Amino acid sequence: MAISVIMPALEMAQETGKVISWKKKQGEQVKKGEILLEVETDKAVVEIESTGEGILAGVKAQAGAVVPVGQNIAWLIKPGEAVPADAGAP
Repeated sequence: MAISVIMPALEMAQETGKVISWKKKQGEQVKKGEILLEVETDKAVVEIESTGEGILAGVKAQAGAVVPVGQNIAWLIKPGEAVPADAGAP
């Protein structure tokens, strides 16, 4: 089953986060706990760890994108699994 990668809330009143960089490329295998991307808030740049394992797919937020907290930004899928239907551009 695909795992949704969402923009995390890193501060109390945070409404958005800015994707600084992806540390994994689309199509690359990701292990739980590996650094997946860097997100900038009003106060800091934070490395975000993967919450699951799979292949990074359906990346919707490229470097520089400002994304609302809680919005899907990518998927982790199993080999041969399709990216879920809502994985199109936001």
